[in-house]
Amino acid sequence: MKSSMAELPDETDMLTEQEINGSLTPNPLPASLWRRMWRASITAIAYLLLYILSQVTGLWVLYMLNGYRACPAAYKVLGLLQYILSNAESSDQQMEIWRVECVCPLLATLFLGVVILGTGALFCIRTLVPGNSTGFHDRRQSMSRQPSFTYSEWTDAKQEDFYELDAVPETPVFDCFMDMKTDDDPTTLKVKPVGLQERRGSNVSLTLDMCTPGTTETYGMLLSPRDQSAQEYLENASNPLTPAQLHIRALDDAVLQAEFYEAPMNFVDPKEYNIPGVVRKNRYKTILPNTHSRVCLQGTEEDDFLSTYINANYLKGYGGQEKVYIATQGPTVNTVGDFWRMVWQEHCPIIVMITNIEEKNEKCTEYWPEDSVTCEGIEITVKQFIQADDYSLRIFTVKYEGEERSLRHYWYTSWPDQKTPDKAPPLLQLVQEVEEARKQAPPSSGPVIVHCSAGIGRTGCFIATAILCKQLRHEGVVDILRTTSQLRLDRGGMIQTAEQYQFVHHVLSLYERQLTWRPEE
Repeated sequence: MKSSMAELPDETDMLTEQEINGSLTPNPLPASLWRRMWRASITAIAYLLLYILSQVTGLWVLYMLNGYRACPAAYKVLGLLQYILSNAESSDQQMEIWRVECVCPLLATLFLGVVILGTGALFCIRTLVPGNSTGFHDRRQSMSRQPSFTYSEWTDAKQEDFYELDAVPETPVFDCFMDMKTDDDPTTLKVKPVGLQERRGSNVSLTLDMCTPGTTETYGMLLSPRDQSAQEYLENASNPLTPAQLHIRALDDAVLQAEFYEAPMNFVDPKEYNIPGVVRKNRYKTILPNTHSRVCLQGTEEDDFLSTYINANYLKGYGGQEKVYIATQGPTVNTVGDFWRMVWQEHCPIIVMITNIEEKNEKCTEYWPEDSVTCEGIEITVKQFIQADDYSLRIFTVKYEGEERSLRHYWYTSWPDQKTPDKAPPLLQLVQEVEEARKQAPPSSGPVIVHCSAGIGRTGCFIATAILCKQLRHEGVVDILRTTSQLRLDRGGMIQTAEQYQFVHHVLSLYERQLTWRPEE
């Protein structure tokens, strides 16, 4: 975003409006012209000296080929140069180079000189003629990778796979409703136009509010004008798509990239967590939890901030229901205990892991046991293991102070970092199975924990897909821009790259076709 992008999009180079204006403002013409002429003159002199050196060296080699030793050959070259400069009459001694056996080396020497002079002339011309500067739009578009999937590949070759999926449950799993403003024309995109500097801002509090353990922090934060513009954009961005519009939009990569880069990432300023020891609890130093929605652990000491800190945020579900998901980073060696404390504290029934342990480097530590382990006083025991084609399921028994709960751990391994899966049906099947498992969980169960490595890219795609599939079933339309913006309000950077944003559109388009094209009985 990466990078790399870490799950950092390569999206970390944020240009300000002043930098862009400054880079596009041409320098005064006379000074620029004189600089180019000076560089061209130096280049011409350098190539001319190189040409002379090559010819002298070539003549010296020719005389050595005629039987002279090194020093006499050098003397003969000096004599030939004196002959050329003095315009003296030709002599047999100076014409030795024109022997038949010396014609080929002589021609090679002359050809080398022509090549050197031609190359020097080209460099001089390139120095004198100014090149075209690359605009910001091109730089921004170059940050996106081409999708690793094709639409036709799914719609044609893999269309049969959709029919093999289980039927979508009629009873909704995430029974909630979003605070959504309906427009008269749902096909129009209604967002407040903002400047580049405003769009690249993040929703950052100017003061860090130490929350009461076990609660979320208040949202009444003091924001700068730039942050207010970013927050206002994310709160108001909306672009509902009907099924027909969704299918067309899924094929328009240029429009999707423009829409993706328009929405602020809403990353947190690292200065907000300028507290000793916090850096050891973050996998990536630039991916931090937004303060108003971060999960606060119940600390052993009231004044100990580190005991309450974990890099995780509560996220709303379909219809705006609070605390339906928790998005978090992949646990590190230093945070395994905090992770299991959060699982127990929040009564989480399901964990969805969307990363491998290593992908070039470590993406997540193996925080679960092979059989049984006790961590922070919590006993975790593996009761059942099921291996599917694209993911595995472990069912744990979690005990603490005499209380016992069941926990399901889904591990999806077919999704590379900062990229997209090669096929959609396994992901849709996993989304459907997680919804069904949440439906069967006890009523007192808490949020579903979803994590990848940084907890924003693949995590954002999975949560957005789950929300939007339900919106498509209930409303017949999808608002991917609004869902993405709402997720970023609670955790910055959700859906990390333009390719992932395109992937969500493709998945929803294919899911809509799955709902429409039911096989005849």
